Amino acid sequence: MAEKSYQVYGYRWVVLGVFMLINVAIQILWICFAPITGPAAEFYGVSDLSIGFLAMSFMFVYIPISMPISWVIDTLGYYKSVSIGAGIMAIFALLRGVLAGNYTWVFISTLGLAVAQPFMMNAISTVAAKWFPMKERATVGGLATIASFLGIAIGEVASPALFLQYGIQNMLLIYGGVAAVSAILFVIFTREAPPTPPCPEGQETRALMMDGLKGMLKMKDMWILFALFLVGMGVFNGISTWIEGIVRSRGFTITQAGNLGGVLLLGGIIGAAIIPVLSDRLHKRKLFLVLGLILAIPGLIGTTYATSYVLMVASLFVLGFFLMSLAPVGYQYAAEITFPSPEGTSNGLLNLAGQLSVVFIYSMEAFKSADGSFTFSMLLMVAMMGMAALLVTRLNESTAGVDNTELAVEHVNV
Repeated sequence: MAEKSYQVYGYRWVVLGVFMLINVAIQILWICFAPITGPAAEFYGVSDLSIGFLAMSFMFVYIPISMPISWVIDTLGYYKSVSIGAGIMAIFALLRGVLAGNYTWVFISTLGLAVAQPFMMNAISTVAAKWFPMKERATVGGLATIASFLGIAIGEVASPALFLQYGIQNMLLIYGGVAAVSAILFVIFTREAPPTPPCPEGQETRALMMDGLKGMLKMKDMWILFALFLVGMGVFNGISTWIEGIVRSRGFTITQAGNLGGVLLLGGIIGAAIIPVLSDRLHKRKLFLVLGLILAIPGLIGTTYATSYVLMVASLFVLGFFLMSLAPVGYQYAAEITFPSPEGTSNGLLNLAGQLSVVFIYSMEAFKSADGSFTFSMLLMVAMMGMAALLVTRLNESTAGVDNTELAVEHVNV
């Protein structure tokens, strides 16, 4: 058979870099109140639940607008749609900093930020498909996921320090400046697509969104992935949102709470850097999804019961490493099994399933024991992860990206 060739452009790493930057910024803005829940509640004169709702509002807003924004991404294209999201993020991040002294305005500004988030979350597979060859796409998803984890880690670790040194208003102004700079850099340096597709002819063609959506909803494997993202993102978002409350009853300070949240993300960053690369090289998706769920359970059990700081660090690192590496592999698996449906649609559906976990996250506060412990909720998470692991064993392995034909790939630096 004749050898096929296509070009892969070096500028793809610049495009990915500025995309990662805005993902860092939006995640800082999402999580920044979580490690200072108690002090922030005291500052604004509201309950812990009201502060937790600032993070949960991102999930509540995501649910109704996710699929419309996926349609925007598929219709307007990557550059225009994500630039809109970056602009919304910059405006409301700065507004939240300027009006940081009033909880009502902080909440309204946070809703604006929540509208911006799906433009980034739902475009991960799109930037991978437009700029990268098939064999690199799970790796790209891993790098984009690392950016999100890095943003959350910065928010978890930096917020207590910035709050203690500068106060809430200056903390939010600093974060607003970071968001504005990242948005400007994205608009300047990103591009819609390379001059020629980064893959063999035909792999870049995508179906119309509604046709693709109908096909996805008929697939058993997609429904299993929905369950996986519902549980996985529920566990991650639940612990990230309530980290200060989870460890407060065990005697940890807000600085330690922020550091523990950072450890969870550090494990996730390292896992997302390693696991998707292995998945790409071995052409295996299901194997890593199953193993990730099973191996994350001991970390969650340790997080539930640990009373020593060292054991909490170890448990959260293990949980982050195995649980957070599921996301990029899951995104790419969905893009492969639903081809030629748009990547933005499969991305959006999985993220939508994950954001539905906000109902459970909201109930975690109600399920707290009299001494403020979240043990019941976290044991429920352990049970859900076990059931999700059993479900994922029923997936069919993806065969996309395994091509017996030799492909000559010309790497072009521009």
